[in-house]
Amino acid sequence: MRELDEKEVIQIGIIGFGDMGRLYARKFREAGWKNINVCDLPEKYETLKEEFLDSGFNILRDGHQVSRISDVIFYSVEAKNIEAVVKEYGPSTKFNAVVGGQTSIKEYEILAFEKYLPKDVDILSCHSMHGPNVMTKGQPLVLIRYRCNDEHFALVNRILDCLQSQKVMLSYLEHDQITADTQTVTHVAFLSMGTAWKRQKQFPWESPNYAGGIENVKVLTTLRIFNNKWHVYSGLAMMNPSAMKQVHQFSKSVNELFKLMIQEKREEFVKRIRTAGEHVFSERNHQHRHILLDDEILDQFSLSIIPKEQRKPNSHLSLLAMVDCWYILDINPYDHMICETPIFRLLLGIAEYLFRNKDFLDEAIEAALTDKNIRADDLEYCLSATIWENIIHYKDMDHYQMLFEEVSEFFKERLSEASNASSLLIAKISENIRKI
Repeated sequence: MRELDEKEVIQIGIIGFGDMGRLYARKFREAGWKNINVCDLPEKYETLKEEFLDSGFNILRDGHQVSRISDVIFYSVEAKNIEAVVKEYGPSTKFNAVVGGQTSIKEYEILAFEKYLPKDVDILSCHSMHGPNVMTKGQPLVLIRYRCNDEHFALVNRILDCLQSQKVMLSYLEHDQITADTQTVTHVAFLSMGTAWKRQKQFPWESPNYAGGIENVKVLTTLRIFNNKWHVYSGLAMMNPSAMKQVHQFSKSVNELFKLMIQEKREEFVKRIRTAGEHVFSERNHQHRHILLDDEILDQFSLSIIPKEQRKPNSHLSLLAMVDCWYILDINPYDHMICETPIFRLLLGIAEYLFRNKDFLDEAIEAALTDKNIRADDLEYCLSATIWENIIHYKDMDHYQMLFEEVSEFFKERLSEASNASSLLIAKISENIRKI
């Protein structure tokens, strides 16, 4: 009689069947794991059962049914809901199972597991540092071994091997700190960009101020964010206890730099920009591989209808403020490349591109101090950064959702196109880095 291998025996459970839950389930199935038990909200059971009739997934009614039979369980739910979901389904967890979650705020997740899971259950969490529409190969995958024996640790690693991601071991506190230093402020920078364009009723691909390499990346990344669901970003910003300091400083940097610009305090402005740039992009970081490609390749990923030859100088206030923020908070963004997200890589890439090219940086500084034609854009960016700072400070989920969806609706005609183009750009950059 043939002996069954573990892919035929091990029961894998996924509680929460949104985009990331589906990505994991599909990858597990493609890798040959036979028993994949999934569920979403009970009211979605009949719809999911019909949608995935021939998928090979075992569609169950709720988390109790998944928990009772699964040896390895992944909670794939929003950070704001993790405690309530674990409280409901955690006590049903199978004896000697191993449980983890995919939320972006690990402190809340780990505390919920500790509080509501049986003590005989191991806890090994994970976080794929990308969205569901990014190729998992080569992307960072954080593993958090909270309490987990060697056998379970090896099993979960074998299951996750199919993602072909770069695994990084962190504590949950280290994870949340790095996430605050990178993702939250990165998102605010691009959320503010999209909001400023919307407030001005301006499509950036129609403006000569947003043509060319760096601007192509800004536009694509902003629209990529607004093509996702609002809750992907709101939880990161509002639930991570380390995030508010970074958000506050970024908004402060934007506003302080803008005040120096409109007062035309050249010496003070230039000194502040140069000091920040020299610190962040100093000799200590020259050993790092450059992130972006050259202008010729970046120009292939463009939504702009304006010929590059008609490009006008831009102050790049968002990038100047980001580097100023990193400097003031003594954050070395290169330290976080171990668990970067594609969006963070793009932001660091264009900041590096600007600050490591003297001609580009001199042009941006001159535009910031003398070109009054772009002051309206920069003013709207200041206002937008302040709006997002206040929303996050007061943890106003309703306002977050409302504003995010308003901006998303404004750009809806080109969101899908931009997301596809940015995915190609991300893949191209990843390929380039692997070759170095």
